[in-house]
Amino acid sequence: MMKLRITTRAGVAVGLGALLLTGCSAVNQLTGAEESVDYKSTVRGEPLSIPPDLTQANQDTRYRAPEGTTTFSEYASSQQAQQNASAQDRVLPQAEGIEVMRDGDLRWLQIDRPAEDVYPKVVEFWGQQGFTLRSQDAKAGIIQTDWAENRAKIPEGWIRSALGAILDTVYDSGERERFRTRLERVNGKTEVYISHEHMEETQTQDGSGWKWVYGKEDPGLNAAMLARLMVYLGTNVDRAQELVTQAEQDPDQVQIAQLQQGQAAVSLNEGFDRAWRRVGVGIDSAGFEVADRDRSAGDYYIRYLDSDTGEKIEQQNIFSRMFGGKNTAEAATYRIHVADQGGSSVVTVLDAAGQPQETDTAKRILTVLTKHMK
Repeated sequence: MMKLRITTRAGVAVGLGALLLTGCSAVNQLTGAEESVDYKSTVRGEPLSIPPDLTQANQDTRYRAPEGTTTFSEYASSQQAQQNASAQDRVLPQAEGIEVMRDGDLRWLQIDRPAEDVYPKVVEFWGQQGFTLRSQDAKAGIIQTDWAENRAKIPEGWIRSALGAILDTVYDSGERERFRTRLERVNGKTEVYISHEHMEETQTQDGSGWKWVYGKEDPGLNAAMLARLMVYLGTNVDRAQELVTQAEQDPDQVQIAQLQQGQAAVSLNEGFDRAWRRVGVGIDSAGFEVADRDRSAGDYYIRYLDSDTGEKIEQQNIFSRMFGGKNTAEAATYRIHVADQGGSSVVTVLDAAGQPQETDTAKRILTVLTKHMK
């Protein structure tokens, strides 16, 4: 829900503007003239920069002396052509070998390029979308953004353009998202998965204030960001939208057995490859912290802090970090293990040493995971 924070200085102007802008926004959305996703990070980050040095000049054709004898016009024309070709290669390389795969509501990209080439492009992509990065782990192939507000849900129009920064402090969409991207190496190709967490600002029951609560993940939003990533990698806009929209859904619907009382195992009626993919997306959507993974062994390494044990847990402060503290929060390492059962799969929880777990914590991990598996 969009919130309006009125200040004493701009109350009258903004109140009138809200009515006019709301009407403009509705018309624009109905006609498709307004972009539905326009993120602004709620966390400031330092922009990426490359320190100047002489090697940069050596790579720029503007600083290369012409070879042989030529007229100035021929030289200038040649340099312009080289710069145009170089800019095209750097800014928007022509993309080939990108497919959109689908399994139920889940869509992902299969790119015929090594992960070493794809990973840095994905990092650049999120910055271009207006996000700051909360974490990135090249070893695990995971990139996670910080929370960002979708500014497209705030009314646009000539009044906002005129008031500028004033409305940026007055309006708030009351919604936040953060995205996680995971890269997998599969048969010489790179698979890219995007998932997100959604939060909404809602009023407390007694009406005395507001609080942030988790909302439901939108598969359509994940698909939209995949389309944007395809465009960033060089696919035509119309083609990217077409591929994401027309990705064929697998006719075989998966059946996920619910966790049985007294057991710490989940059964899936599909082979290892699909189960591995589904568990990975479930881990991403549930927000588990992934430390590493080993596909050959069927293990996702996660860090999990169980807050439901009944034991009081205290967060570390600066003094406990300096001098040591008792009973501070520290996440334990677990493995979510996917085992092939000949046409079906079983998901269990192992400890850091690889021993099967039947504890209440293991059951809670699988319960959360089951709710987020698509």
